[in-house]
Amino acid sequence: MKTSLGQRQLLLQKLSPQQIQLMKLLQIPTALLEQRIKEEMEENPALEETDDEFPEEQADFDTNTDAASAEDAAANSEAESEETQYSDENFDLDDYLNGYMEDDPASYKERGDSYQPEEEEKTMPVAIENSFHEYLEQQIGLLNLTDEKEKIIALQIIGSIDEDGYLRREPYAIADDLLFSQNLMVEEKEVIDILKKIQRMDPPGIGARDLQECLYIQLQLRIEQGEELEDEELIALKAASKIILRQFEAFSKRHYDKLQRQFNLSEKQLKAAYHEIMKLNPKPASGYIAGSMERSSQYIIPDFIVLNRDGELELTLNVRNAPDLRISDSFRDMLRGYNDQRRLNQKLTRSQKETVQFIRQKIESARWFIDAIRQRHETMYKSMYAIMDYQTEYFLSGDEKKIRPMILQDIADRTGLDVSTVSRVANSKYVQTEFGTRRLKEFFSEALQTSDGEEVSTLEVKKILTEIIAAEDKRKPLSDDKLTQLLQEKGYNIARRTVAKYREQLNVSKASLRKQM
Repeated sequence: MKTSLGQRQLLLQKLSPQQIQLMKLLQIPTALLEQRIKEEMEENPALEETDDEFPEEQADFDTNTDAASAEDAAANSEAESEETQYSDENFDLDDYLNGYMEDDPASYKERGDSYQPEEEEKTMPVAIENSFHEYLEQQIGLLNLTDEKEKIIALQIIGSIDEDGYLRREPYAIADDLLFSQNLMVEEKEVIDILKKIQRMDPPGIGARDLQECLYIQLQLRIEQGEELEDEELIALKAASKIILRQFEAFSKRHYDKLQRQFNLSEKQLKAAYHEIMKLNPKPASGYIAGSMERSSQYIIPDFIVLNRDGELELTLNVRNAPDLRISDSFRDMLRGYNDQRRLNQKLTRSQKETVQFIRQKIESARWFIDAIRQRHETMYKSMYAIMDYQTEYFLSGDEKKIRPMILQDIADRTGLDVSTVSRVANSKYVQTEFGTRRLKEFFSEALQTSDGEEVSTLEVKKILTEIIAAEDKRKPLSDDKLTQLLQEKGYNIARRTVAKYREQLNVSKASLRKQM
């Protein structure tokens, strides 16, 4: 570990600030890029957004252009740093303005002159008005609390409820918290009494200490609505409540015969009770709806868009949320002003030299950032183009079985990029296709050899496995041994432990837990 850490530290020491900045930007998905750019603009006044009425065309890069290697970039960065390093003896504003300001517009645009603003809208994040805990606190007034002490206990309990809606802390621990944080002496029974009131709040099941209690609370609240329920539904709810309270383990293990005997239920009655339990929410907080009680839509913003134009694939880099950048004209003008002063043989004061140094540093930082954004988009486009080319059959058909085995090294070889760079591009990125939006990492998989000697993607095997499980008899779900046998009959040489691993990766339970009535 020490050797590995030392190697990484040595690598970071060799990388220029620009390269480190580029690596960080590559990891940022499109959804967060706009925020990162705004943060940089707030920190660096020399960086500003362009206000052109018709910016440049949306990014469309030449995939045949080879990106400079990290070594070349680092060398260029060092040379540039030495060339522009400030000192009273060798610094010349004329050279700087000519070399870095006049010839280089130092701006970065993503859209072209043909762009029309109405063609696309910026994707705006959806703000959530109130947090889940604030929503619970708003209901305290409905608990009929007798004094301020009970309100403090209620607030402490609500603050201890986790993101799933459960209270994981014991009542005595909450009493201890109140003693240390509020200097309030509280009995454990007082905490439990207030907790029971909170458990009647919305959403149903809130404040439960485990899954069994969560389901039981929800069933009891529904039973209390007896007058609004039909007789059969009420009977099913009462049976379900007894099952959860007395035989939760047997229920969780799908021991239906035992439940029928224990509660003297017919198969129809047990099905009805089971159906009522399945309608409950095992994570009460997930049912919380902010503001107007309509769930805020959560959108995935794709980083790439692939379209099929009459059999020809067209790749677009999604940059609609990234503002176009340039170096501030006011900073340029300030440098020109100091340059004019020197031309008139007016010596700069120490304070003025420090100001010039500050301006140059901010301009250089802005140039680095603009260039890093440009390199980010070029690298992302180049990597995605290679992935699209490698997986052409999938992007044309949408058939997951046609996804070829592909590892990071395959794309690195095609693009000339480092494997770590490809990994950063693939991580947390999405591509929008005609067949839905997918994570980029889903296209990477190991190869598996069939009985015919053909190499197929493990994604294809998982797709077949999913289809087999979906078609199974839920009364007698297939064991891992049987799944292995069926896959082998289809020509996939695969071991039982591998089948179990793929099943778990697909979030599919083992056979005993897939059993239904």
